[in-house]
Amino acid sequence: MHTPDGYLHPWMAGAFLALAGLVLSVAAMRARDSLTEYRIQLFGIVAAAVFAAQLLNWPIPGGTSAHFVGGAFAAIALGPHLGALAVALVVTIQALVFADGGALALGANVWNMAIVQAYVGYAVYASLADRNETVATIAGGWVGITAAAASASLQLGTAPAFGGELLTVVAVMVGGHAVLGLGEGLLTLVGCRLLARTGVDTEQPSSEGVSA
Repeated sequence: MHTPDGYLHPWMAGAFLALAGLVLSVAAMRARDSLTEYRIQLFGIVAAAVFAAQLLNWPIPGGTSAHFVGGAFAAIALGPHLGALAVALVVTIQALVFADGGALALGANVWNMAIVQAYVGYAVYASLADRNETVATIAGGWVGITAAAASASLQLGTAPAFGGELLTVVAVMVGGHAVLGLGEGLLTLVGCRLLARTGVDTEQPSSEGVSA
């Protein structure tokens, strides 16, 4: 899902950089009061796991790529604010150090993979968790990555590189990720279960909820 440089309007790249920066600044302020040494260590573990998982990707039509993103996983494990910050850190390192996703498109990639997926995925998880934890976790990963793909496809579909083929780009990216999102959901469940098996406490303080 990493968008390379040269695909987005310059104004769009700048707008999403500013918007992502604003949302992450608010997320950092909201998460600050919940930080403990334990949660900082968990942040590092989750970010490292997401980074490793995102290295396995493959190209799909539309100039982007598909892979496990981990936004919902990070949000469930850390809370939505810290989860978004963890994935944003991963996406930034990938762009600036490994050239995986364009540096100029960094704001859009952070918006799609860190912000949209983390918050949408967590909202779906939180709405279903009281009924069935397993279904909630899978649904969070699935809906989260599909929403992120929809956001990316709207950016790309309105870009000059695709000549106004908005509907085609949306259909390809959203349709592809809706199918691949089942894998994202299952991997989100696996990641959360692995944390639980190792005795990791992922319960978030009240200040880390969606409404915080």
